[in-house]
Amino acid sequence: MLEKEYTKQNLRRLVIQFYTKVLDDELISPVFIGKLGADLAGATWGPHLDTITEFWASFTTGGSTYNGSPFAPHTQLGKLSREMFERWLKLFHETLDETYEPHLTKVLKDRSELIAGNFMRNLRL
Repeated sequence: MLEKEYTKQNLRRLVIQFYTKVLDDELISPVFIGKLGADLAGATWGPHLDTITEFWASFTTGGSTYNGSPFAPHTQLGKLSREMFERWLKLFHETLDETYEPHLTKVLKDRSELIAGNFMRNLRL
């Protein structure tokens, strides 16, 4: 059953489902595993999952504690490519479609495309 509204609980589930796919992906998993490890239940992933949940909540629920800068950490990840960002978007959009009703997916799809475009431009990809 698809979610009819955004909540922190279903955003958290979205984030976990998305990163589960990321860790199974040959192209982009090495970046995340190199930085956070291969186990979502590991100590390094917990704070990241919290931060990303709050990040997406900042666009949807109005009750977010996120106040960071999402671009800066991406400058520390080594060699990234346009293909990696495109794969990230594909997996994120798939997970959105599996989680939310279509009218809700548009908000985060649009935002994710804007963010990825800005990151690629700033990273000169």
